[in-house]
Amino acid sequence: MKNAIAIENLKKTYKDKKGDKEILHGITLEIPKGQFFGLLGPNGAGKTTTISCITGISSPTEGTITMMGHDVVTDYRAARASVGLSPQEFNIDAFQTVDEILDYQAGFFGIIGSDMKERREEMLNKFDLVPHRDKKFQFLSGGLKRRATLAKAMMHNPDVLILDEPTAGVDVETRHALWKFLRELHAGGKTILLTSHYLEEVEALCERVAIIKDGMILMDDSVKKLTEDKSLEKVYLEVVGHVA
Repeated sequence: MKNAIAIENLKKTYKDKKGDKEILHGITLEIPKGQFFGLLGPNGAGKTTTISCITGISSPTEGTITMMGHDVVTDYRAARASVGLSPQEFNIDAFQTVDEILDYQAGFFGIIGSDMKERREEMLNKFDLVPHRDKKFQFLSGGLKRRATLAKAMMHNPDVLILDEPTAGVDVETRHALWKFLRELHAGGKTILLTSHYLEEVEALCERVAIIKDGMILMDDSVKKLTEDKSLEKVYLEVVGHVA
């Protein structure tokens, strides 16, 4: 098995007042194990819908998705255990402390007792959260909330980490600190799928990118090749048809 994520002919249709509306139009992607992959596109392009299908939050209308060789529909439990998700919108109980958040996440994946405590301490240290472990989530700064969300996503030590706008709303210093954490995770062998509107972030971190618009993949290539003679931002604007 060479691919961490394999998507074939993914289609997603939602119902609205006007009838069926197809959001994804036959997406096919392969993300090799250990790759740092960027999924780019304007708002409403289908990035979050794709992530929702990958992680089992939403079911594909057509097509197949495998996560570390496990079908996300027919082998949901194994597929879900293979991935950690750090969503754009915080989905954490604001009244829980950082310790409680991590313990709850561990228990969700069957990690209990001394194993849970050991993993919690590892994540607290990894993301520099030890001084903040007893603080409730609602009282953390924006940067600390992002770090706590990443720690939560990594509590069960998944093979794949999916990050939906992981540095949205944080200051420059915090963004670079988060980049450091992500580079360390990647160097440790994690497969990472990143969506971000900060193209300098994608250019700095990712090995390969795909650009999606209107539910279709318009480009899929290595960052090195795409940026040989222009910035990733210029490439992106050309592909999505932005006219200055």
